[in-house]
Amino acid sequence: MSAPSPDPKAGLHPRNRHRHRYDFRELIQSFPALAPFVRPNAYGDVTIDFAEPAAVKALNQALLRHDYGIAPWDIPAGYLCPPIPGRADYVHHAADLLAADAGSGEAPRGPAVAVLDIGVGANCIYPIIGTHDYGWRFVGTEIDPRALENARWIVEANAALSRLVECRRQHSASALFRGVIRPGERFELTLCNPPFHASRAAATAGTRRKLRNLGGSKSGGLVRNFGGQANELWCPGGELAFVRRLIAESGEFAENCRWFTTLVAQAAHLPPIRDALTRVQATDQRTIPMRQGQKQSRIVAWTFHPVRKSSTRPTATGSR
Repeated sequence: MSAPSPDPKAGLHPRNRHRHRYDFRELIQSFPALAPFVRPNAYGDVTIDFAEPAAVKALNQALLRHDYGIAPWDIPAGYLCPPIPGRADYVHHAADLLAADAGSGEAPRGPAVAVLDIGVGANCIYPIIGTHDYGWRFVGTEIDPRALENARWIVEANAALSRLVECRRQHSASALFRGVIRPGERFELTLCNPPFHASRAAATAGTRRKLRNLGGSKSGGLVRNFGGQANELWCPGGELAFVRRLIAESGEFAENCRWFTTLVAQAAHLPPIRDALTRVQATDQRTIPMRQGQKQSRIVAWTFHPVRKSSTRPTATGSR
């Protein structure tokens, strides 16, 4: 008898609606265009080929329609098609941060909770998850005009989003918060998924590694199964330089936001990130681990506000 296939979603947050194996029968009922991509694997389960971009996008369209009531949803060719379970985990761990900060043990809900998504992308994924699961109000920023246009289309085409999501253009390549946070505007939380790589060449090499791990083709033209444009995948200095810039600029907007957060993919970047947070005199900084199967990542969160005595910290490592 063949061994069961490993669960690639082990370790996801308890509130993550994608913690269990996909029910492809239900997903196909919600989005019939997924059916041609679903096939048996070596263990007798049904799945899709995650090295095939069209299959990944069809799965996302099915998940967003079935689990979040979002239709239509699409992205321009070549743009980032996000892995939804991992993106949902970020939102749920961030909600725990707010719950602990309030001392209630319950994640705050409703449009009074304003969230700033730095780099909303063409896919608009964080506002989709945050509005559906918590009713939060979002401002999403984007420097890429085409990505911004698509995100606005998704918002306008879905009534559940149009009431709660605003997309703003970031006109400056050197700014992250400047130019998009308005005077007196207040956010409980910021979210950010930084570019991981330092160059196009590094991004290409990373894609080849991913395709090998997924069992994709090793020959022919390079295909990114999740897509991604330059500003989504790489920037000068890569992830560490981007996060340092995010931290430095956050100090200018200390009064506008309760908690700043960012994903950090590489554990080796944590010590210099903590040093940067010490230099800007953050009053509290936390590292919240995340795991999806064998993949490990983390959220780094910081604030310039006093931490309430009644707060119960979320599970974290590296807190100060």
